[in-house]
Parts: sequence; C-alpha cells; structure tokens
Amino acid sequence: MKWKDFTVTVPASTANLGPGFDSIGLALDLHLSIHVSQASEWTVRYNEESYQHLSGSSDNLIIAAAKKTAAAYGRELPPAKLEIDTDIPLSRGLGSSASAIAGGIEIADRLLGLNMPLKEKVEIGTEMEGHPDNISASILGGLTISYADGEELSIVHVPEVEIGVLILVPPTEFLTTESRGLLPEEVLHKTAVRGSMAANVLSAALATGDWNTAGRMMERDEFHEPFRKSRFPDFDIIRQACRDHGAYGSAISGAGPSLFIAAEKGKEEEIRQMLSERFPHYDCLLTKPSTAGIKAVQTVQ
Repeated sequence: MKWKDFTVTVPASTANLGPGFDSIGLALDLHLSIHVSQASEWTVRYNEESYQHLSGSSDNLIIAAAKKTAAAYGRELPPAKLEIDTDIPLSRGLGSSASAIAGGIEIADRLLGLNMPLKEKVEIGTEMEGHPDNISASILGGLTISYADGEELSIVHVPEVEIGVLILVPPTEFLTTESRGLLPEEVLHKTAVRGSMAANVLSAALATGDWNTAGRMMERDEFHEPFRKSRFPDFDIIRQACRDHGAYGSAISGAGPSLFIAAEKGKEEEIRQMLSERFPHYDCLLTKPSTAGIKAVQTVQ
C-alpha cells in the first residue's frame, strides 16, 4: 500500500472536576497535532520550546502507545517521522500525557488499517494511563463519565457542553507522580460517603446540563483537593473571587497544578481580567469544551 502522510489531532482535557476523581473528563479546545510521514526509523521532533527535551526520544510516549496498540493486534509498525505542534501546557494538569497516548493509538490504527472501535482505543489508553478520565475525553471529545476496574469499562458520553472555560496556569510544573504522593491511602467512611454524594450529584448535573448545581458540587470534593490545594498559591482566595464574579465553580485540573474554572458563556473575559489583575503570577487561558475528539486526516501534498 502506498504511503500517505497524515496528521493526528487530539484535544487536551481536564479531569476530576472536583469529586469525579479519576472518572470525569472534559475535552478542551487546546490541541496536540502530530504530523506523520514516512521514514527509515522512528524520529520525533517537537516545535514548542517547552517540549524540546522530548524530541528525538526513542522512548517517547506517542511511539510507546503506537507500538503497544500494534502489539495488541500481533502486528509490527513501520517506522515514521513525527513532527509535533501543541498548545497543551506540559505537566500542568491538562492531559498532555493522555493526548500523547491517544495520538499514538490513532497512529497505529491508521498505519495498520485496524479500524478500531473508539471504546477499544479508550481501553488501551486506560491501561496505559491507569484511569479513564483524560483519555476518554481526548478520544471521544465532550464530557465523559467513566468506570474502569481493569476488567470492565463503561462510559457515559455527553457530546455537547455549553460553558466557557478558564484555565489558571502557574509558572511551575507539578508532576502527576508527585501529586499522587500527597493523597492518603485511606479516608474515613463518612468522608467517602460525602465525597460519593457530591460525585453522584455532580455526574447527574453534568449529564443534564445543570451547571449551577455542577459548579457547587465541583467544590465539594473530599477525595483529593483537600490534600493538594496547599500547593496552589491563593487557592481559596481565587475560588472565592471566581464565585464573586459569577463563575459556576472551580477545581484543580487533574492532578494539577492548573485550576479549571467553569463560567457562563459570555462571562469569561470579565473573569479573566479580574484574575489577571489580582493573580498575575498565574497565566490565564481562555478556552472552551471541544466537541470533537481525536481525528486523523490525510496531509495535503
């Protein structure tokens, strides 16, 4: 079969949304684009400065995901040159690793003509990530509420999410492994019950588009934010300021260190101006949910 260059595009994602720990994900309109062309050996080049240390890496996560997908089908991949553009901040809680894994899965699917069902792509990505929240959102787009236990994967998919999104990005990285290390091995039963109640109401509100309720429940987490928020300068002050300016709610984005803020469409700029003035040590990104998930298109020659 004649080689045809192609480009894989993957949206970023925010996960948890408060008490939806490791289960709720939302695709965002920030993207990883991987331009795939024929080569005699695997090569990787990132065009963004913050990703330069990943260029040329033989153990690159995109390649690892592609090879794992091929191996699952008993196939071997032809090598390729990957040229990568991305506006997803690295190690900032916006699913940069999940987008890389999703991209690798899609590359293998395209190169080998596997025609994989979307759920199968999520299954492989979940196995690599260890949880389905970011990977399901990046592959499917929109909002996902997932259950995964290593044997069963169930996903509720909400394709359209009508909100404005602000992301407060701090100047420093915060690795997921470090963030996970802040969490306790156990929580009290009564704490788990409150967290479960908040997650249940959050899920129902998200599925029905009730963002007033969802925003309140986002701020009722008991599973991870109480143990992580000390790593975020002015966390409680920022949360209150967002409420005072009409935001639905805020939450640590994934493992952090970025903060996700949900707002009514049309109010984002007012909130952005306030945050930029009061908390200049953060970068404030305006974005929105991405209805489109992962896609691959042939590159125009």
